Amino acid sequence: MDSQTLRSIIKSARDEMRKDAGTNTDVDRTPQITWMLFLKCYDDFEKKFEALDKNYKQIIPKGYRWKDWAVEDGKKVLTGPDLIKFVNDDLFPKLGSLVGGKGVEQRDIISAIFGQITNNIRSGYILRKILNQISQVNFISTDEIHTLADYYEQMLTEMRDAAGSNGEFYTPRPVIRFIVNAINPDLKKSPKILDPACGTGGFMIETLNHMKDQVKAKKDKTKLYEDTVFGIEKKSMPFLLGMMNLLLHEVDQPNIANANTLGKPFRDITDENQYDVIVTNPPFGGAEEAELKSNLPTGMQTTDTALAFLLYIMYSLKDSGKCGIILPNGPMYATGMAAKIKQKLLEEFNLHTIIRLPETVFEPYTTIATNILFFDKKGKTKDIWYYQMKVDERLRGATRAKNPKYTMSNPILYEDFEEIEKWLKNKKENENAWKVSIDELKDYNLDLKNPSDVEETIDLSPHELIDSILKDEEKTMKLLQDVQDLIKKEIPK
Repeated sequence: MDSQTLRSIIKSARDEMRKDAGTNTDVDRTPQITWMLFLKCYDDFEKKFEALDKNYKQIIPKGYRWKDWAVEDGKKVLTGPDLIKFVNDDLFPKLGSLVGGKGVEQRDIISAIFGQITNNIRSGYILRKILNQISQVNFISTDEIHTLADYYEQMLTEMRDAAGSNGEFYTPRPVIRFIVNAINPDLKKSPKILDPACGTGGFMIETLNHMKDQVKAKKDKTKLYEDTVFGIEKKSMPFLLGMMNLLLHEVDQPNIANANTLGKPFRDITDENQYDVIVTNPPFGGAEEAELKSNLPTGMQTTDTALAFLLYIMYSLKDSGKCGIILPNGPMYATGMAAKIKQKLLEEFNLHTIIRLPETVFEPYTTIATNILFFDKKGKTKDIWYYQMKVDERLRGATRAKNPKYTMSNPILYEDFEEIEKWLKNKKENENAWKVSIDELKDYNLDLKNPSDVEETIDLSPHELIDSILKDEEKTMKLLQDVQDLIKKEIPK
C-alpha cells in the first residue's frame, strides 16, 4: 500500500469519528483511534510470531484479538449497540485485567492501558466503519509502519494544538532534538537512558533516532531497542499514546513504565536503577500531592513538581552521568527550599551550561519562560555558561516587528538551534553568551540576565513625549486619589 493510500485510510477513519457525539475534537479523537491502532498492531505482531514459532502462546486471549471481533469478513459481525456493548462491557474489562502467563510484560502493558482508558465513541455504526478502515492497515509492512509513524506524529501535534492553553505542555520536537544531540549518547558505552516524564515518547524516539546510525550488528540493534532507552509516565492517556508511538518506531516492547516517578522513596534508588543519561521536560506549573513529600530526602521536601523531578534526577544519575532538563524560570530564582536544592546541584554536580529559551517557545500552551540545563556528575560546578536564545529573524516578517515570537503557525524549527550548536563546540563570550563564576551567584539565583541586553530606547516626537508624560501623570494622580480614599475609610475623622 502506497503512502498516499495509507494516509487516506487513516484520514477517512478520523473523518468518520468527527460524526460521533463523543469525539468532538482532536483531543478526543486521537486517543480513540490510537487504542484501535494499538490492538490492530498487536494482532499483526501476534500473527508474525505465530508464523515463526509454532509453540507461541498468544498474549491477547481468543475472542478478543482484532481478527476475532473487529474484522468484517462476510460473516455476521458486531455493529450498532451490540458493538458498543461488547467494547465497553467485555473487551476493555477483559484487556484491563490481563496478568501473568507467558508474555507477562506485554500483558502488563495491555492491562495498564485498558484498565485506565475508556471508549468514548457512542455510535456502534460509526465505530464499525472506523474498524473497517483500520483493518486495512498492515503493521507487518515496514514501509507502511514508517508512513504511519510520520502521520501519527502529525496527529499528536494536531492533538496538542487542539488542547490549547488547557492542554499538556508538549515539548516541541526541535527542542528535544537539540537536547539529545547536545548530550550525544554513545551506544558503545552501553548507556541506560531515561525520560522520567516521557509523555508521548518524544525524547525516547529522538534518542533512538540519534543512536540508530551507531548500530553495526544485530546485537547492537537488540541492545538499542530493548536495553537502552527507558521511560516513565504517570497518566494513562499519554502512556497509551507513547506506547503506540514507540511501536510505530520499531520498538516491539517499549520500555515505558506506567507509574509515578516520584511515588517511591529516593533512598531506595540504588546503582541498579540509576542511569547514564537523563533527558526530560518534567511537568511544571503544578504541585505534587503532599504525601509524596515523604519520598524526598529530609530537608529537601518540596511539592513543586519541577524541583522534585530535579531532585529525582540528581539521585538517579550514575557517576559520570549527564542530564539535559527543561525547567521554568520560577525555580531558577526561587529561594528557601528551592535554594537548598540548587545548592546541592551546584556542589555535587557540574552545571556547565544553561540555555535561556525565548518565552514563546511553548505558546499557546504557556508563556512561562523556560531554560535548558545541562549538567553532569563529574565534580562540582565552577563556572556556568549562559546562552540567550533569540527568536529567529525570519519571524520579524514584512512588518519588521520589534518583538517577533513563535506561534502555532510559526513554531520553533531545528534550524533555529544551528548557532547554539556551533557555539557549544567552542564556547566563547559574545552578545548572546556569557560565563558566570559560581562565586558570583547570590542566594543560588540562576536567573541571570544577559549583560549585553540593553533596554530599547524609543524615539518620540516632542508632542508624543508630552502626551506620554501627561498620561503617566494622570495615572499617578488616580493612584494617589485611590490611596487617599482608602485612608479615609480606614481612619475616619
